[in-house]
Amino acid sequence: MARKYFGTDGVRGLANGSKLTPELAMRVGMAAGITFVRGEHRNRVVIGKDTRRSGYMIESALTAGFTAVGMDVYLLGPMPTPAVAMLTRSLRADLGVMISASHNPFEDNGIKLFRPDGYKLSDSVEADIEKLMDSDMSKYLSTGREIARAHRDEEARTRYIEYAKRTLPKHIDLSGLRVVLDCANGAAYKVAPIALWELGAEVFTIGAEPDGFNINDKVGSTATDAIRAKVREVRADIGIALDGDADRVIIIDEKGEEVDGDQFMAVIAQSWHERGLLQGGGLVATVMSNLGLERYLGDIGLSLERTQVGDRYVLEAMRAKGFNVGGEQSGHIILSDFTTTGDGLVAGLQLLSVLKQMGKPVSEICHRFEKVPQLLESVRYKSGKPLDHKLVVQVIAESKARLGTTGRLVIRESGTEPVIRVMAESDDQSLVEAVVAEITTTIRQVA
Repeated sequence: MARKYFGTDGVRGLANGSKLTPELAMRVGMAAGITFVRGEHRNRVVIGKDTRRSGYMIESALTAGFTAVGMDVYLLGPMPTPAVAMLTRSLRADLGVMISASHNPFEDNGIKLFRPDGYKLSDSVEADIEKLMDSDMSKYLSTGREIARAHRDEEARTRYIEYAKRTLPKHIDLSGLRVVLDCANGAAYKVAPIALWELGAEVFTIGAEPDGFNINDKVGSTATDAIRAKVREVRADIGIALDGDADRVIIIDEKGEEVDGDQFMAVIAQSWHERGLLQGGGLVATVMSNLGLERYLGDIGLSLERTQVGDRYVLEAMRAKGFNVGGEQSGHIILSDFTTTGDGLVAGLQLLSVLKQMGKPVSEICHRFEKVPQLLESVRYKSGKPLDHKLVVQVIAESKARLGTTGRLVIRESGTEPVIRVMAESDDQSLVEAVVAEITTTIRQVA
């Protein structure tokens, strides 16, 4: 059944648009608080946010909802999504909340919820929260001394920085490395530069001057021109580009060239395999990961487990089948020995560790395989279900037949915006381009 408020990654939409309003945020707080009240102790929730102006509004509304049902609130301020997940566990909170729309533009915002163990909520729990949100919750309101309070946690930032630093092997520091760090004017703009500097790196930071409106604006993991230019300008060894909530990372090599999540995962998987740390005999990625990754892993005796798109599905497969490395081509890298979600800073530190140990340039370390020609295009639509139109159904079927058994076609609707993503992959570049062009043209005609 389609859900009313929650999408593939929490609640997300235009701030003060048709869905994400202060009233809705307050009801999320009330319903989630009711759901996660446990025992007689003072129940607590931690709330972090990125740097969007609307975060103040949503934070206040959530706080009102949580305190109204008797749940104490610990406000973390600007903090990466993975930091919120970690601090939910560390502070023994009953619930964690991140206010962010990740890599979306500043106008959007969102609400992500974490269980006490730091994992994202299941679909069934989100469905239960939705039912409460649409019900009369007045009977759950606290009164008198049971009304909760809010605290500003000033130590949370230091807790996360120390946690991230401890994920490096004890004998490794980053002295001698010149690192360009792009914080996307987002949630990691304070913690990430400090962590890298304290580990000994020479850090050149961009995208660390948020004003409430410039998050992901021509900076960050989805807009790498700025960091690529900066790496070349200062002759850095590596560039690390985070997104708005710092749960994904894209690497830039010393030549200013982009390294995607597939190459990143190959590096970590092989390094951990050689050190006896890799679990599951391979890694987990999504249907969007390049066929070249799958072939490369097979050549070194490792497997690739594929899931549908979404880091939550990657993590579910990792937990179910015993893998400790997984992620997405887009840069969500999940290293479950350390984190319960994608963590751009921690993943970046693991790559820096490999860089220090091997003593080779990033362009060599992070080029493990040749990509199979792959093309991804996004088509925005206004309304309806374009993928159900008979012309689109027909052209998709014909395209699959043309690609045959040696190619792949992945078509999916975004869970957070009215966009259809079309990806084709084959050893024949011209065929890939023709297939994607035909499908996207047809979708635009009917959308």
